[in-house]
Amino acid sequence: MKKTEMWRWTFYLAGLVILALGITMTIKGYRLGIGPWDVFHVGLNKRFGLTIGTWSILTGLVIIGGTAVVLKELPKIGTWLNMILLGVFIDIFNWLIPDFESLIPQTIIFIIGVVVMSYGIGIYMSPNIGAGPRDSLMLVFVERFGFSIKRVRTSIEVIVAIGGWVLGGPVGVGTVFIALLIGQFVHYTLPQSKALLLKIADEKEEEVLW
Repeated sequence: MKKTEMWRWTFYLAGLVILALGITMTIKGYRLGIGPWDVFHVGLNKRFGLTIGTWSILTGLVIIGGTAVVLKELPKIGTWLNMILLGVFIDIFNWLIPDFESLIPQTIIFIIGVVVMSYGIGIYMSPNIGAGPRDSLMLVFVERFGFSIKRVRTSIEVIVAIGGWVLGGPVGVGTVFIALLIGQFVHYTLPQSKALLLKIADEKEEEVLW
């Protein structure tokens, strides 16, 4: 059991780092547009200063507070770690990865970034330790109002993208691409990550993990 827990946390933390790397790579390809929530964070950065990662953390904190009030319970520790680590590593990778001015390298890093994001999401979700603040917000609307996940997710991301665009965030074809297709990619990366976790943890009983 200890071995299983160790690998669950390893996958969770590694997935968050990989996800942050993918997000940063798409931001470096900003001329194509970036993910809806990242449009919002970049817009806040341009309008009010502070780093993109800091705004990611602050936005997550507001969401966590709101969902905790509605649900009348505090989220799992994984949700808090998601909020903090994503913001921290986005800023670290944003500092490490150089900026690209021309369209071709931006396109390349954007496409690679989407793939990296997909695997980051699949890996961090595979151990089922805790949803991120934004996913928790989506689940609140689904559970409380009975809306479909697709409808809630799309509505939230459209509203967030518009808000970020008003603030000056980069919206483009890449924004639509991420909003519509990232879920399809995770449909493949999540089962792959779960299978790998089970294999590495050498655990035959799936219910131990899920």
